[in-house]
Amino acid sequence: MAEAKKIVKKTKKAAAVAKTVTKPSKKKSTEVEVQPVITEVPAAEAEIASVAKAGKRSTKSQRQVAEEKAKEERKAQVKEQETDKQPKPVVKPTRSRLERRGKKYRAVAQKVEAGQLYSADQALELATQTSPTTFDATVELHINLNVDPKQADQNIRDNILLPAGTGKSVRVAAFTDDKVEQADLVGIDAITKDLEKGVMNFDILVATPATMSKLGKYARQLGPRGLMPNPKSGTVTNDVNKAVAEAKAGRVEYRVDSTGIVHLGIGKVSFGKDKLSENFQAVIASIKNNKPASVKANYIKSIYITTSMGPSIAVAINDL
Repeated sequence: MAEAKKIVKKTKKAAAVAKTVTKPSKKKSTEVEVQPVITEVPAAEAEIASVAKAGKRSTKSQRQVAEEKAKEERKAQVKEQETDKQPKPVVKPTRSRLERRGKKYRAVAQKVEAGQLYSADQALELATQTSPTTFDATVELHINLNVDPKQADQNIRDNILLPAGTGKSVRVAAFTDDKVEQADLVGIDAITKDLEKGVMNFDILVATPATMSKLGKYARQLGPRGLMPNPKSGTVTNDVNKAVAEAKAGRVEYRVDSTGIVHLGIGKVSFGKDKLSENFQAVIASIKNNKPASVKANYIKSIYITTSMGPSIAVAINDL
């Protein structure tokens, strides 16, 4: 009987434990669903955070740099607004070339019609009336030729004796021991001593073929200045007296430049139209005589006459 009672008690305890396990709890669940809170971070702070994570600078210093940058931008905007309010300066139109000239030049330039072609006599007469200078200006002749100076046969060069002279006082030296009447400086030793010192007190040097060998060592001094005697210019000759006389009378040398233009002075304003016309015709005749055979037509492209500081005057080519 005692053993039967023990078995009954064990079965009751097991049933009680089973009830406690299967019985649902009457208490309400305290679990709450936690939703993530997303906060927007400004771009500047995000950039700062990213840089700070890289370990280059601290977040605080990066924020200060960003604030200073924003401050500078605000200052720049305020400055732009202030400049926009200010009145803009008035830009004057560019003046023409004639308007930038002096009063005297503008006064005489009114006598020359733009685009007008004048005859040689009219141009020379007008040149003597349009010199704005107080000194006796040189009348210049500029002739544009249809030649190529790089070609040997088209490198125009000559020397001529102007009938009325040049109006300039020319100092002529004769590199010879013979007596030369009109020369300003004569003697091989005297000229050589001056050249040794670098002194050249002459505008034209005339020599004979026999004495040219003694001038070779001074070619670097004389050549760049155009003072080296040359047979083409008539300064190397056996008749020294004639060469000196012609140089004093007004013998000039001309040569085309790299663009094919001849520049030459044909006298002074005080010469008047008649004397200037004589020199003009002599130059034109020499230019025509030196026309290269390879140039067939349109040898002279244009001619202009002007004074030292005066306006240029176009000359009609058909009348020549």
